[in-house]
Amino acid sequence: MDRDPIDTPLTELPVGADRKTALLESLRRRILCLHLKPGTLLDETELGREFGLSRSPVRELLRQMAAEGYVELEANRAPRVAALNHEALRNFYLAAPVVYVATTRLAALHATAEDIAGLKRIQVDFCRSVANGDIDERVFNNDRFHDAIGRMGRNPYWLPTLHRLQIDHARLAKTFYQPHDQRMVEELAEAIRQHDEMIEAIERHDADRAAALVRAHLDLSRQNLAMYVAPPPDDALLDVAPERQGLNPPGRGQQAA
Repeated sequence: MDRDPIDTPLTELPVGADRKTALLESLRRRILCLHLKPGTLLDETELGREFGLSRSPVRELLRQMAAEGYVELEANRAPRVAALNHEALRNFYLAAPVVYVATTRLAALHATAEDIAGLKRIQVDFCRSVANGDIDERVFNNDRFHDAIGRMGRNPYWLPTLHRLQIDHARLAKTFYQPHDQRMVEELAEAIRQHDEMIEAIERHDADRAAALVRAHLDLSRQNLAMYVAPPPDDALLDVAPERQGLNPPGRGQQAA
């Protein structure tokens, strides 16, 4: 896939490129893939310098992103990437089943042959990113997959809510798409199967089946919520002998405290 525009020098941007749009899409992607972590401060001047923009269009863009849920703006404070704290996680898992089930059910009712063909192409990209081991592309293509399903429903009330949920879904998925044990590898394979089965259910216009599948899909990611909140310890940091940590291990016959 083409290089992320934010990593592309200005001299390499296409002639006539819409630099504001390039910055917008790049910031969205960096936030979704956790290159910009929750709470990170955003420097308007630096962003403008990178893309050859004045501060006014950068501020306008950040206001748009705040309305979408990517960024938080407060008076007299620098803009920052939207938080992903305990309250946000709780609210996400309360709302996500309702919204994803509703939008997926609507997709099954209204999807066209063209919609299905597009969804299948996205699934090919998703499977390729899994095979290639590209974590960011896995997150990005999973986001594209559920966005496409949401658009199939053609409901202007559900879609903005879905898009807000997808921001946190993508950020949580960064943990899910970096499996570190056999269980998580198997769950990733299950997620791929669920995508395939969702496509089949939507293509058959089986709304009940599609809704059940997306609910199971969410439950799969819920199981790994603890991994985001409390990631596994770094073995390299833990693999230190007690004496190197300034501790005196108990001698033979001596009981540990």
